[in-house]
Amino acid sequence: MGQARELMDRITTAVMAGDREALRQLYAADAVAETPDAGRVEGGEAVAEYLMSFSRAFPDASWEPRSTAESGDTAIDEGYFLGTHTGVLGTPDGDIGPTGRHVRLRECDLLTVRDGLAVSHRFYFDQLDFMVQLGLVESGQLPGGAAPAPGATVG
Repeated sequence: MGQARELMDRITTAVMAGDREALRQLYAADAVAETPDAGRVEGGEAVAEYLMSFSRAFPDASWEPRSTAESGDTAIDEGYFLGTHTGVLGTPDGDIGPTGRHVRLRECDLLTVRDGLAVSHRFYFDQLDFMVQLGLVESGQLPGGAAPAPGATVG
């Protein structure tokens, strides 16, 4: 296991545990994250805070890996974020109060490491699927009446 893989695993563990201090120590001061919901997040502190917003909103969060890879200074995780929305989820558009709904959100992360710290973290997930699972958007409102992804829990 290389440095990138080890760091990705430590970040995942810290997010699931809601360990903000561990996250702060794993990101470089000039780290940058690219997210589907918050856009570009600059600075290690800001990236840690972005991740903590999910830990606070889903205190029972867990990670279900589907595949993992590492190539040089980059680690890749594909899998499912699972949790029950019992806390406030802070978003760039405002806070989302607890819905009590369980989510199983398919996502992919790419993490790049330099000098033992995360310097780039790119997150990919379907925001619309997330909103449907939270009950904030009805699946019938989706184009063509599309339903959430197979295996997604909506209620």
